[in-house]
Amino acid sequence: MTDAQRNETAVRVAILTASDRGAAGQRDDLSGKVIMEMVQEQGWQVVSYGVVPDDRTLLKAELQRLADEVKASLILTTGGTGLGPRDFTPEATLDVIHKEVPGLAEAMRQESMKKTPHAMLSRAVCGVRGESLIVNLPGSPRAVRECLEIIIPAIPHAAKLLRGAVADCGLPDGSREPE
Repeated sequence: MTDAQRNETAVRVAILTASDRGAAGQRDDLSGKVIMEMVQEQGWQVVSYGVVPDDRTLLKAELQRLADEVKASLILTTGGTGLGPRDFTPEATLDVIHKEVPGLAEAMRQESMKKTPHAMLSRAVCGVRGESLIVNLPGSPRAVRECLEIIIPAIPHAAKLLRGAVADCGLPDGSREPE
């Protein structure tokens, strides 16, 4: 495979942490670091990393920028998915997506429930904006690792689908039939 082909098939990842204290420099972004480590282990390319306050307007603007300008194929958010008064990540995500992908959030909650009943309190949303898949992950490093492990196997195929690189999902590798 040439470098050009590898770049075309690589999952381009943007990591966005929603944290008032993280954005103010009062807390180290451990969850974002876990995401960075895990996606790099997959050979995926991190094209953006940022920490913003738990503010719906700021989150919405940054999600739009990452999808529309940065052209990330996968935008992983961490934080802001709980019941706290400053948890706005799902609302900001719903503001910008064109389609929901509920199976990803359902799978994360279902598997997480095996470890803690608190998983049912997650309001994580997953969806599509243009050619970008946006996935809300929890805010704790352990929960991020557990949830990301669940969905990683589906991500490369999702990225191909969003780029229009899959013509027949029935083929074993999901590739296009020879023309």
